Amino acid sequence: MIEMKLQGCGTALITPFRDGKVDYDAYRVLVRRQLDAGVDFLVPLGTTAETPCLDNEEKCNLLRITRELCGDTPLLVGAGTNSLAQTIANIKMLEPCGADAFLIVVPYYNKPTQDGIYEYFKAVAASTSKGIVAYNVPGRTGANMTAATTLRVAQIPDVIAVKEASGNLAQIIDVLRDAPEGFSVFSGNDDQTWPLMACGAAGVISVASNVAPGKIVELVRAAGQGDMARAMKLNMELVPLFKNCFVESNPIPVKAALSAMGFCTPEMRLPLTAASAATTEIMKKTIEELGI
Repeated sequence: MIEMKLQGCGTALITPFRDGKVDYDAYRVLVRRQLDAGVDFLVPLGTTAETPCLDNEEKCNLLRITRELCGDTPLLVGAGTNSLAQTIANIKMLEPCGADAFLIVVPYYNKPTQDGIYEYFKAVAASTSKGIVAYNVPGRTGANMTAATTLRVAQIPDVIAVKEASGNLAQIIDVLRDAPEGFSVFSGNDDQTWPLMACGAAGVISVASNVAPGKIVELVRAAGQGDMARAMKLNMELVPLFKNCFVESNPIPVKAALSAMGFCTPEMRLPLTAASAATTEIMKKTIEELGI
C-alpha cells in the first residue's frame, strides 16, 4: 500500500494562456503564490487547468515546472480520461515529470455502470506504483459513483482517497462513516469544505484557492484543528467567492479574477471563452470585498 497521505488544502491550478500559447512565466508566478500562501499540495492538469485542450508537450512542461518550483510539496496530477488505455498512457507519460499521485476522474460520456467504474479504477491502480485519488463529479461526467462503489474502490490497493464533487452530502457522509483506515475524502466543492471537514473530510481540492489561497488555507487549517467557530466565520466570508467562481463554467470566472489582479490574461481555449463583462465585474467586486 502507498504510504503517501494527502491532507489539507490542495489547489486545482489554472493554465494561463497568452496569444494562444501557454504563458509559462505567468504560471510560475501563480505557483509561487500558492506556495507562499502555504497550500498543502498542488493539483496541476485537472479540470481547472483546461487539460483536455493541452497537448502532451504542454502537459509535461507544466508538470516539470511545478515540480521544479514546489520542492517537497506533494503533486496530485490529473491524468484521467474516458478511455482506460489513454489514462494509462497519460500516467506513463507524466510519471517521470514529477507526479506524486494521480487524480483520476470517473470516466465521462461513456456512462459506465457501477461495476464498470470499479473495474476501471482497479485497472488504473494496477498500472502504476503511485497513489490514485478517484474523482467523482457527476455534473461533468454524467455518471455518479455511489457511496457503495466508492467504498468498494477504497479497498483497491493504492487508491488512497476520493475527491467528492457530487454535491450529495448524504452520499459523502456515508463514505466518511464507512471508509477504511488510511482512505481520505476531499471536498471537491469549495462551498462544502467546512461542513465536510466537520464530518471528518481531510480537506479540499479547491478552485477558489487560485484566487484567495491564504484565506482558504486558513479555513482548512481552522477546521482541521477543530476550531469550527473560526472555520465557520471564514466560510461565511468566502461564500460569495465560492458562489461566483461558478457563475460561468470553471475556470472562466477564476481567470477573470486573476486577470483583474494582474496575474494573467483572461484567455481561454475553445470551446471555453473568456468571461463576459458581467462576470468580470462580479469577480472584480468579489476580490475587492475580500480585500485580496
